[in-house]
Amino acid sequence: MTAPILPEYTLVAGAGVSGLGAAQLLQRAGVRFTVVDDSAERRGNAAANGYDTCTGDEARARFGQVGLVVTSPGWRPDAPLLVDAMAAGIEVIGDVELCFRLDRAAVFGPPRTWLVVTGTNGKTTTTGMLAQMMDEASRDTGLRAGACGNIGVAVGEAMLSPERLDVLVAELSSFQLHWSSALMPDAGVLLNLAADHIDWHGSFAEYAAAKAKVLKASVAVVGIDDAEVARLAAETGRTDIIGFTLSEPENGQVGVSGGRIVAKLDGTTVDIASADGIEPAGAAGVLDALAATAVALTQGATPEHIQRALDAYQVEGHRGSVVHSACGVDWVDNSKATNPHAADSALTGAGPVVWVAGGQLKGASVDDVVKDHAGQLRAVALLGSDRELIRAAVEQYAPGVPVFVSDASDPDKAMDEVVAWAATQARSGDTVLLAPAAASLDMFSGMSARGDAFAAAAMRHWNPDNK
Repeated sequence: MTAPILPEYTLVAGAGVSGLGAAQLLQRAGVRFTVVDDSAERRGNAAANGYDTCTGDEARARFGQVGLVVTSPGWRPDAPLLVDAMAAGIEVIGDVELCFRLDRAAVFGPPRTWLVVTGTNGKTTTTGMLAQMMDEASRDTGLRAGACGNIGVAVGEAMLSPERLDVLVAELSSFQLHWSSALMPDAGVLLNLAADHIDWHGSFAEYAAAKAKVLKASVAVVGIDDAEVARLAAETGRTDIIGFTLSEPENGQVGVSGGRIVAKLDGTTVDIASADGIEPAGAAGVLDALAATAVALTQGATPEHIQRALDAYQVEGHRGSVVHSACGVDWVDNSKATNPHAADSALTGAGPVVWVAGGQLKGASVDDVVKDHAGQLRAVALLGSDRELIRAAVEQYAPGVPVFVSDASDPDKAMDEVVAWAATQARSGDTVLLAPAAASLDMFSGMSARGDAFAAAAMRHWNPDNK
């Protein structure tokens, strides 16, 4: 496609990390711009980088000269400056959209291949797996691939890197996709959908619509086991969308048969890789591997590349990693499961579980999670601000399952109490699973701190000396 030409003068909304990254791109592209922020401190930081700056009111006075506003993904659609800009007929885009336009215009060398991953849960794991697969394939294709987006390296940073990436495997959020219009990846995957970030988008429909933009990709891949994703895929009217499923695949799908990942993309079933031993363990990890496989197969990766990648891939911290194992019990840290949908994925296929949960539910219900997994719950240990809501769901939908609730307000004490009790409930063959179904900021500095506290407590309370 031909990229839209950037206007002569652009405003960058926000002088945070994303805003300064966009400013650097525009500077390298030779586009005149001003960074807008009402914080004097942040404007000072931008000015220290040599960028022209102004306040929001000063920016409005310049609207007659402005052809484009580039916003940071954290700015909500109802931010006054953005609302006023759109009312004045000025296009508003995000930093990733800016990257795509500059890339397609060959501003920073020949256009790259864009492989975009989005969904409510599993984005980081799928992106990591896909990057690993494309890295394996690079030995034969010669095209250097790397993960970027919300997985450590910003897309703009990846584009400006002295070591050129030919293939950008980008994890994108609903915020970034909302502020896109021309973005049409070479391949895009929509993993799953559940209510999230409704306060930012205004409704689930708007959230889902933002995510579904990846279905405009030349190659579109969707998780057909998710009813909402399957519905959105059907609404596109496309007949070439590739589905991935835990079931035996039909034509045009990648799935599982006899413990193997298999593809049936042209009417012929092709054996790809083992579905066993994938990290993270359980159905969630297999689904992520299926999604990555479906994309990789369309981009030149062979079954051999994919198998080597899955053998080498190790899950990032707090996303289903086994942090301790002794006496027949695995202790799994999935602190990243910050909503019920993610907890459901973590529990699926995990076998008998002592479930450690709790935190900020943010209005979400755990009733369906408890109902669907009641049969595998050995015991439930709870902490955090919404612990009583989860206790009520367990008592209603999994009566008879032992429940322990820590009322401690100190995060380390609370985690120590729930882990110590979990250790009294676990039996050989069980998994003690931290999958909170809730955010962590009621007690911890973040989900990483929560996961670290769980791992440390597990090693204190479960070892061969006391079991």
